[in-house]
Amino acid sequence: MKKLMLLAAAGVGYVLGARAGRRRYEQIMGALTKVKNDPRVQEKTHQAVDLAKQQAPVVADKVTTAASAAASKVSGHNGDRQPHHMAGPQGDLP
Repeated sequence: MKKLMLLAAAGVGYVLGARAGRRRYEQIMGALTKVKNDPRVQEKTHQAVDLAKQQAPVVADKVTTAASAAASKVSGHNGDRQPHHMAGPQGDLP
C-alpha cells in the first residue's frame, strides 16, 4: 500500500511540475519572441550581418596567412635552411 501511495504522489508531482514547467517555458519563449521582433533588435542584427559580410574577406586573408605560416613551421621550411632536429633519449629522431 505504501508503494502505491508513493507512486501516486510521484505521478501527481510529475504532472503538476510538467504543467508549471510548460507555463514557464511559454513565458520565456513569448519574451524571446517579443525581443526578436523588436525593430531595434532587427536593425542591430542587420548591422551585425552587414559588418560580418564586409569583414569576411579580411578575416579570410588573415586565416590563410596564418595557416600558411603554420604549415611552413610544421613542414620545417622556416626560411633559414637549417634543419630542425629533435634529440631524445635514443638519439636524433628522423
